Amino acid sequence: MSDFNRGYSRTIPVDRADMSVDAGLRSFMLGVYNKMALGLLLSAVLAWLTADFAPVQQLLYVVTPEGRLAGFTALGTVIRFVPLVVLLGAMFIRNPSPRAAGAIYWAVVAGIGAGLGVWLLAYTGSSVALTFLITAAAFGGLSLIGYTTKKDLSGFGSFLMMGLIGLVLASLVGLFWHPPGFSFIISALGVLIFSGLIAYDTQNLKMTYYQLGGDSASMAVATNYGALNLYLNFINLFQFLLQFTGNRR
Repeated sequence: MSDFNRGYSRTIPVDRADMSVDAGLRSFMLGVYNKMALGLLLSAVLAWLTADFAPVQQLLYVVTPEGRLAGFTALGTVIRFVPLVVLLGAMFIRNPSPRAAGAIYWAVVAGIGAGLGVWLLAYTGSSVALTFLITAAAFGGLSLIGYTTKKDLSGFGSFLMMGLIGLVLASLVGLFWHPPGFSFIISALGVLIFSGLIAYDTQNLKMTYYQLGGDSASMAVATNYGALNLYLNFINLFQFLLQFTGNRR
């Protein structure tokens, strides 16, 4: 989902883009962060609704009398795959309109948010809240690094994407093979990869702003896709950190 520049190529070196005094860039980045924050808020509300509101919970999850997750209903299983289906479908949309990009963003956020209730059922509320705060602090620091650094991070993009593909494949292997320490290794790699992607995607957003040259339609698309990239990085970092800091019910 990082190809939201609608055909523009990277022509401005990072060290020539003066990020500190550009009010337009600040406005653009605030728009991205605000949309991402609204997405996280919606996700939190949906996670609470699906985990704690009994009529909705029963539609999605099979829960023991002690309140522990025992499985998923048919609808719950379908909802788990909705974000993936939307993201795969979005890959076939060339030059999306701002409205289409916005629809993709909110569809993914709603689907992921509805599925996050599983973490509230699997872990204690206090550990989920603590992990969220840790993730938010880490995200803020990493995004600030990506925003302020004059080092070109584009060279890390391919490395991080290869790492992400490897992580997905390793996670699939983990469904069938559970050697000692394998889950810990996957979680540690996940934290490292998505930490790097937060900084990389933040810098990529800055450069995209300059490449679009004030094209309002392209800027709107970039805002939606940029928020989506950062949102996905945040959620994935949160889930991998939860493996370390979370206390299971």
